[in-house]
Amino acid sequence: MPRPHLRRRLAAGALALATTAATLTLAPTAAEAVVLPNNFKSVGYMPSWSGNVNSIQYGKLTHINYAFVLPNGDGSLRPVENPGKLSSLVSLGHANNVKVSIAVGGWNDGDDSAFEALAANSGTRTAFVNNLIAFVNQYNLDGVDMDWEYPDPGASANNYTLLMQQLGSALHSRGKLLTAAVVSEGYYVDGVPTAVFSSVDWLNIMAYDGGSPHANYDWSIASVNRWKSRGLPAAKAVLGVPFYSRPGYYTYSALVGMDPANANRDCTTVGGAQQCYNGVPTVKRKTQWAMANAGGMMNWELSQDTTGSTSLVSAIYDTVTGGGTPPSGRTGPITGIGGACVDVAAASTANGTAIQLYGCNGTAAQSWTVAGDGTLRALGKCLDVTSAGTANGTKIQLWDCNGTGAQTWAAQSNGTLRNPASGRCLDATGNSSANGTRLQIWDCFGGANQVWRLPA
Repeated sequence: MPRPHLRRRLAAGALALATTAATLTLAPTAAEAVVLPNNFKSVGYMPSWSGNVNSIQYGKLTHINYAFVLPNGDGSLRPVENPGKLSSLVSLGHANNVKVSIAVGGWNDGDDSAFEALAANSGTRTAFVNNLIAFVNQYNLDGVDMDWEYPDPGASANNYTLLMQQLGSALHSRGKLLTAAVVSEGYYVDGVPTAVFSSVDWLNIMAYDGGSPHANYDWSIASVNRWKSRGLPAAKAVLGVPFYSRPGYYTYSALVGMDPANANRDCTTVGGAQQCYNGVPTVKRKTQWAMANAGGMMNWELSQDTTGSTSLVSAIYDTVTGGGTPPSGRTGPITGIGGACVDVAAASTANGTAIQLYGCNGTAAQSWTVAGDGTLRALGKCLDVTSAGTANGTKIQLWDCNGTGAQTWAAQSNGTLRNPASGRCLDATGNSSANGTRLQIWDCFGGANQVWRLPA
């Protein structure tokens, strides 16, 4: 994570600027709790020293890590800062179906001596694990996020592996999570041996504080691919994004407060110096990549975000969920490339009937209702992704309406129909408008064979 002494100074120094951009929002009710498609994770860190737990957009997150509790070399834990804030976070998180973990460590001015000491022998490792389990139980937490910055390759890495294996066993046997924050590139990547991968539920990859400009798209994607190339499963790779700039550590909310147009930029000039960060378009683009190639998105950190249309947490959520469902209640033809109509083959009502393009003929096989739950219905059944597939080329069929993600479609501003569960778009195979052309899902790119006109 960014260095705490800089984060603390940032939080205090930017407060006046941020107040014009950020307003408090009451936590949503439990009914608004979100479960994202394909178990996609949206993870946010909440610092002990900054931010208000009542301002968190719980309904748009799946996990929150409270930062930090610090260890001692003998395996004991130092008192957590603002314990009342942690308790409130857990209560509000759980009320909104959000899991809350404790983040252990952090930059700590580069001092990882306590981690080095406690991990070096079995007695202090066991003490540390036992103390963390007691802490998790005390605060009714859902897990632990290890943030040792950073184990060195060699003996330190071997000790880290032993520690994580022991901690993972203790947590998983109790139904709790173990995650870890890891460096994006360089020497310390090898400080996390591949043997750790099986002990964690996922890794939060800190793809920031690097790249030129700061945390740019290509550099960030390369950071995740580096971990995947070492054998980390895609589902366990969570892409981290910064809610602050480099080199000046301005919060995103402060930058938007200076100029609302900064929400759609990645760099701006402040006091004569260029500050680079991730604006809404880049966060959305990274999220789209993560939906197809990773297990989720992580941010550092929640108190630095805005609310409303410029919120980066919202940008992640809107991208994953498709930005909403089509306007409901309309019935009529759906037309695509070449003006052809979406058609139920042979007007059959059997489950598994092919959905195709065909010349518009005004029959019931081409009469679709846009329902309020995001489904598209014809002949009493739903437009369905075969076997709830997520791969490019998965065919579309007619099936009994069942409320699953395979039957949900979200209209996008460019005319595409996105299936949030797969992250892919309704597509006419082969860019064809010929009678009988099968419909499928494919990576969204907005071509003519992915643009659809819903009933008027």
